[in-house]
Amino acid sequence: MNILVLGIGNILLEDEGIGVHVVERLQARYDLPENVVALDGGTSGMTLLDDLAACEHLLVVDCGRLDLPPGSVREFVGDAVPAFFQQRISPHQIGLSDLLAAAALIDVLPAGLSLIAIEPESIELGTAMTATGERACEAALERVCERLAQLGAPALPRHRQVA
Repeated sequence: MNILVLGIGNILLEDEGIGVHVVERLQARYDLPENVVALDGGTSGMTLLDDLAACEHLLVVDCGRLDLPPGSVREFVGDAVPAFFQQRISPHQIGLSDLLAAAALIDVLPAGLSLIAIEPESIELGTAMTATGERACEAALERVCERLAQLGAPALPRHRQVA
């Protein structure tokens, strides 16, 4: 099964870019199986349609209003994923909502859908995440690794050599 881990968000708006940061850390710290692609989707929308068409399971990582304390991490699966993006707290989520609808329309929506969502503390202008966002980023990364393992595609930690 081909799996796409898609981190989305705007890294210029503090915790709003958390999905991108999770994917960057996944790429830097883990070796992924050949059937897993980790992609920084940034604020892209319809340009990701080909990437969706090539996968059988889509795992999205993004911030969102969960009505939970800042830094909370929650997982959504199946039909709950497109429903989540109806909230549209930021412009890129409108693009992703449209992307999922377009993929369904042309029958390329992946059979498996998962979302790791993080409640942001702040989405104000700034390139650094808040301290809460940093902690949540690590928790979300762990959840992504757990989900990949559940899907039979475990991410293997890289061992750093001491100089």
